[in-house]
Amino acid sequence: MSATMTKPAAPQEQPPPPQQSDSLGQAFSAYLARVRGGDVGSLPAVLGLVALVVVFSILRPHTFTNSFNFANLIGQSAGVTVLAMGLVFVLLLGEIDLSAGYSGGTSAAVLGVVLTKHDWPLVPSLIAGLLTGAVIGWGIGLLVARLGIPSFVVTLACFLGFQGVLLLIIGEGGTIPYQDKFVNALNNDSMPVWLGWVLGIALVVAYAGLGFLTMTRRRAKGLTAQSLAVWAVKSGVVAVVVIAVVAYLSKERSRNPALNSLKGVPYSLLIIVGLLLVLGFALSRTAWGRHVYAVGGNAEAARRAGINVAWIKLSCFMVSSTIAAIAGILIASRTNSVNPNTGGDTTLLFAVGAAVIGGTSLFGGKGRVVDALIGGTVVAVIQNGMGLLNQSQGRVWVVTGLVLLFAASVDALSRKRASATGHV
Repeated sequence: MSATMTKPAAPQEQPPPPQQSDSLGQAFSAYLARVRGGDVGSLPAVLGLVALVVVFSILRPHTFTNSFNFANLIGQSAGVTVLAMGLVFVLLLGEIDLSAGYSGGTSAAVLGVVLTKHDWPLVPSLIAGLLTGAVIGWGIGLLVARLGIPSFVVTLACFLGFQGVLLLIIGEGGTIPYQDKFVNALNNDSMPVWLGWVLGIALVVAYAGLGFLTMTRRRAKGLTAQSLAVWAVKSGVVAVVVIAVVAYLSKERSRNPALNSLKGVPYSLLIIVGLLLVLGFALSRTAWGRHVYAVGGNAEAARRAGINVAWIKLSCFMVSSTIAAIAGILIASRTNSVNPNTGGDTTLLFAVGAAVIGGTSLFGGKGRVVDALIGGTVVAVIQNGMGLLNQSQGRVWVVTGLVLLFAASVDALSRKRASATGHV
């Protein structure tokens, strides 16, 4: 009887290591491949912004590029930019919110009434204004998500309705003055120079630290991660931009510093950056954010995967209207009062345009909060630069409309390219 010989077990094959972009060249080549495949992101908006800044800097070198105009541009665009940040969440679903401007105006009016006419303390007054926006979004979300009414119809009705509500609150032709120093300072004053530097350095350190931590954790789990060189370049670019902005805004920009010193980072920029970080984290780092993209990409497939599509839609409209309330307060803070045009006129159109110009798709499923910041800056630079060139408002609107049409065309063409190359 022969003995059974057992062969030693063959060593198990190890899974291939995760693909890393070991050099800047490889990372750049991969990025070019994504662009050629139709994933252009915010690239057209960034290139357009650079071109606009160069043109206006050449045509008006002493007025467009000075620190006073830079700070003024931030204050002028703050309301539209913040409103666009909220609209990104609705646009990601392939929906629209035409009432966002007047939702913000109504929320600002509620803040003005309880703060000025009823002498409420500051914090409860601010909560009342924000809750107004949240309740408006909850109502719109219920009609869209539960009853299935198209968002265009619902928000168009709310656009007309809240325009009337705003008039009823403040009275036709009337205003509600903001008499609280804190509220008026939100979109008019600047923080101390030292505080701007502390927050700027903290932002750079936090960005670099979180990026490095994410990179090392993904590598430890065997997942694809960016290379150390790419992380260093990204961190360096952010550091240069932040330090340059803080340094430029820390310069004295008053024509008579002895009477009224103007220097430091505006509080409105702090609000914009804070919202960018919080909302960006919610979209990119949470399960809720992943569900938003899933619903925007294919609602039926998301429903079959177990995602509560109705809740995602409802929550996105609530986020949009709450952010609209912040935008309305910033717009009212700029003029120290609420009037019948707060959140009206072209505010909504510019906000939607800012989100789309920045790279958020009108078809849903593609976009980031930073798109609103980039697009809002493009819109603000067009308005500011053409104003310095003494161009009529009609020409400003024509140029802005053409830029928006170009952005929508790029979005449509990139989607077709992505579909043809299989990069959907």
